[in-house]
Amino acid sequence: MQRRFTTRTFNGRHDMRQEKYLNIEDLKAHVCKRKPLRVIECLTVGNLVEKAKAKGVKLVLPVDYITADKFDKDANTGYATDKDGIPDGWQGLDCGEESVKLYKEAIAEAKTILWNGPAGVFEFEKFASGTKATLDAVVDAVQKDGKIVIIGGGDTATVAKKYGVEDKLSHVSTGGGASLELLEGKELPGVTALSSK
Repeated sequence: MQRRFTTRTFNGRHDMRQEKYLNIEDLKAHVCKRKPLRVIECLTVGNLVEKAKAKGVKLVLPVDYITADKFDKDANTGYATDKDGIPDGWQGLDCGEESVKLYKEAIAEAKTILWNGPAGVFEFEKFASGTKATLDAVVDAVQKDGKIVIIGGGDTATVAKKYGVEDKLSHVSTGGGASLELLEGKELPGVTALSSK
């Protein structure tokens, strides 16, 4: 089975240009050639998957999608799976119910959950279900099971605020990339300056 990879490029008006690649090498060539803003290393999804496998890290990725014919709150919706792929002219804007089940299983198995990034385009109600279901699961993990749940990233913090659950989670941070870098052990100048005072 070939997995379809899609890149999306937004300009200042949020117009989108979408390009599809049927294999990881074509995607890698595209990303490395363009050198998008904020890309420091040319790592592809395939590289990250291989790195995770080598370290025994279990990855939980979506297996089904709520699709849209355009990036809009009024878009027509459809459904796609990894097996069949997302049809040309459509894009995945939310994860489907099978993916949510996988996420809930992973949350149930974990002792600590670090969530960075919503599961879908939660700003559009049609594509908010996956994110809301994942949020409900992590809130239950804290409230019922006493697990530690850290939400990192502006978009994910916005999700917690939208549904009024910031106080039901262990910690909510708006620093997505910075939070991840801190957990990696990288020195952050702002934190260093505050820590030395």
